[in-house]
Amino acid sequence: MRQAQSTILVKTSGTGLVEITSSVAGWLRELRVDMGQVTVFCRHTSSSLTIQENADPDVQLDLVEFFKRLVPEGVPWFKHRDEGLDDMPAHIKSALTDVSITIPVSRGKMVLGTWQGIYLFEHRNRPHQRDVVLHFLGE
Repeated sequence: MRQAQSTILVKTSGTGLVEITSSVAGWLRELRVDMGQVTVFCRHTSSSLTIQENADPDVQLDLVEFFKRLVPEGVPWFKHRDEGLDDMPAHIKSALTDVSITIPVSRGKMVLGTWQGIYLFEHRNRPHQRDVVLHFLGE
């Protein structure tokens, strides 16, 4: 059994999705692995991870709009506003999505569907640098 771990830095430009599939795939190629699983973990509480369609960019726009309407900014009963009006909504959006995703690996490649991509979902309005930890377990 083999294990490996690395961290990638993901720069965001504010609210939206940043595809990181190629970064994870490149790391697996460098490892020259065969079979196992890769876990992708976001080390933040105001951004998250998701697997989504990577063919039509309207999917990403619709997801951002949906979450914006689901958890709006400026809700008067939110108490946590240390970093602005988008602070608590970002934490809620992160809680509703995932901070960790595990993907099977076969013949050195992630077993994703044809139109699936891995995305960091930035829930804050301003740009950030996010740490995403990659962990491979297998052969």
